[in-house]
Amino acid sequence: MELRHLRYFCVVAEELNLTCAAERLHMSQPPLSRQIKQLEQEVGADLFERGPRGLRLTPTGLFFQQHALQILEKVDATVEATRRMARSKRVLFGIGFVPSVFYGQLPLLVRDLRQKDNVELSLAELTTVQQIQALKAGRIDMGFGRMRIDDPEVEQEVLFDEPIMAAVPCGHPLADTKPTLAQLAEYPLVLFPAQPRPSLADMTLGLFRRRGLKVTVAQEANELQTALALVASEIGITLVPEQVKRVQRDGIVYVYLADPGLTSPVICSRRKGEAPSPIMQAANAILEVLVENRRSGRYP
Repeated sequence: MELRHLRYFCVVAEELNLTCAAERLHMSQPPLSRQIKQLEQEVGADLFERGPRGLRLTPTGLFFQQHALQILEKVDATVEATRRMARSKRVLFGIGFVPSVFYGQLPLLVRDLRQKDNVELSLAELTTVQQIQALKAGRIDMGFGRMRIDDPEVEQEVLFDEPIMAAVPCGHPLADTKPTLAQLAEYPLVLFPAQPRPSLADMTLGLFRRRGLKVTVAQEANELQTALALVASEIGITLVPEQVKRVQRDGIVYVYLADPGLTSPVICSRRKGEAPSPIMQAANAILEVLVENRRSGRYP
């Protein structure tokens, strides 16, 4: 399947008339009809209903149209951004991150890098496993996650460890306490992210498992915000890194835990063996200051 097939399809879906669509595309009708038929064969479904009054999108066609438009918009935006970079001589620098690290100092790194005239930043929300793959493929240059992964092509640096907290509903019996994991295990757990794994969800389950505690997972969520909304709805409690307490949400209280040593690392991943580019050197210098501020308590 080529992009032109998606463009042809979207024009036909908008016009619902092959003659009018062919005129817009500056082509004759028979080749356009063949292209649409070939697309349907490749997809394995009828995208249009063909009747005496013309064309009509099938439910499958409506679904395909929504996603085809998104793909084309993304491609067009990427091409335009690439052209802007070429004109401005800016260097692309990609950063991958898990959502739970974006409530701390990472936004300050992004802010400082964006102020540099020669940098075009690309941000991607990725699990740590996905970050490793993206680093090796050259899609990002630096990743921020929480899992230690052994890969010969990637180096990982633990920037700091931060305490694990519990997010509980307001009015919960543990809301005004400093509970233990054993106490938390008595209540339903909201787990995130549900997919892809392994992830923070597995780290959370591991904390209970290593202490011989069994938990009841009431609900799994893919997004941190969804997990917090479920907690506010009193579906259960969830464990979060300390940075997340900056997310102020009605119906939620964050409490520290009584168990010692319950922390989650913030890990920076980079490609191994590469001489750092000027942009990477600048990012490392900014990161060093931010991490020192965190370790010294100047940034909670």
